[in-house]
Amino acid sequence: MNNAMISRRNLLISAGVATAAYAGRPFFNAAYADDGFLEITAGPTATKLYRPEAEASDLWLYNESTPGPEIRVKVGERVKVRLKNNLEEPTSIHWHGIRIANTMDGVSGLTQEPVQPGGTFEYDFVVPDAGTCWYHAHNKSWKQVARGLYGSLIVDEATPAFDPDHDLTLVIDDWRLRNDGSLDVESLGHLMDWSHGGRFGNFLTVNGKSRPEISLVDGQTYRLRLINAANARIFDIDPNRFDAKILAYDGQPLLEPETPAYSPMLLAPAQRMDLLVTAKSDFALEELSGDTPYPFIFFKVQQRQTEENVYRPLKPNPIPEPDLDNARSFVLDMTGGAMGRMVETVYNGKVLSGEDFPRTGQLWAFNGVANLAEDPFFSINRGESVILEVLNNTSFVHAMHVHGHHFRVIEREGATIDDGRPWRDTFAIGPDQSVRIAFVADNPGKWLFHCHMLEHAAAGMNTWFEVV
Repeated sequence: MNNAMISRRNLLISAGVATAAYAGRPFFNAAYADDGFLEITAGPTATKLYRPEAEASDLWLYNESTPGPEIRVKVGERVKVRLKNNLEEPTSIHWHGIRIANTMDGVSGLTQEPVQPGGTFEYDFVVPDAGTCWYHAHNKSWKQVARGLYGSLIVDEATPAFDPDHDLTLVIDDWRLRNDGSLDVESLGHLMDWSHGGRFGNFLTVNGKSRPEISLVDGQTYRLRLINAANARIFDIDPNRFDAKILAYDGQPLLEPETPAYSPMLLAPAQRMDLLVTAKSDFALEELSGDTPYPFIFFKVQQRQTEENVYRPLKPNPIPEPDLDNARSFVLDMTGGAMGRMVETVYNGKVLSGEDFPRTGQLWAFNGVANLAEDPFFSINRGESVILEVLNNTSFVHAMHVHGHHFRVIEREGATIDDGRPWRDTFAIGPDQSVRIAFVADNPGKWLFHCHMLEHAAAGMNTWFEVV
């Protein structure tokens, strides 16, 4: 391996070791306090990501595990988490994909003050929707997520559609390792990453393991919950290669399981995709962006004489439909980055010029503003419909995430959008492309809208809107 950035179109590097057996569920090493709070500690942890003889990595983890403890509740239940910060810098937790109360959204500097080293913060909220969600650090995310501060948040249906043995969470991440097999911490914050595609790794894990192997039972049906926890990498995956159907995007179920209409499917940073698979023969999940497919998780089918299990069809969550005829429209012009269109850029009330760009690290802009302005991008009354048109006048793909709401993509330049367009909370937009999304602004508060290529967000791709 080497320390150079591996582009998305190159192969990922294999650990070169035998696949590891994996029982199915991520780690459950969180402790409940007497008052009912789940206690999660963010702190430094020396962990070996590569071979046993390799050097340990200086990771920052929740409860000393990668990924952090899986939080699993039923729809309508309360989540109570007490975060303790044992890091050397402030942190917070964002609950990604939950239409949550604004004060619990976890965005440092917008919805809460960051938790200082040695401090605690209590998150307490009700989950209104069933689906595949996750949680991650939201202060200096480009650094804290890259070092491992994330975990899965699974909200089961009132009567779960799958039993635990047939419901598998797969948290996918890429890590940038040094020659000795340890995490390359020194390259964090490199402006080359910030101004280009973001921080790409050269080593891929699923639930913290390299190329794990999962045993399935012949004839049984499974839900695979894929979560992209990478800072910037888009994974190209083709469910048709193992006869899978799509159950849900970003935690929101489709009306019925669908065969992918095109391939490969793009799983952008922060996006989730639930797959329905019936075990018939051995198969692998493969990353397809390179010259040859790269299998990163293996499924071995055990030949057993058992009856086929039955799953319950998923029901849509109660998300209000936007009124397109009476919606208020707003336009977001994305500029900057290497080889992109540059405009006059304001940061903290000052127009940047010359050495201001590398000094501040503010290399991208939304409507000529880098990072959070004092005034919102727009303010809207609760219950009004919004149409947001995003123009990507840059040379890179971006994964755009709306906090506190789910939306429908109603128009994508160069693509056909059918009537069955799914609900999403994160969408990918290509270079020189425009995308229009629509949603009902029904959740009051200050909400972030940003690129989930985390280096892009740090370098200016953040704004916010207000629902009053």
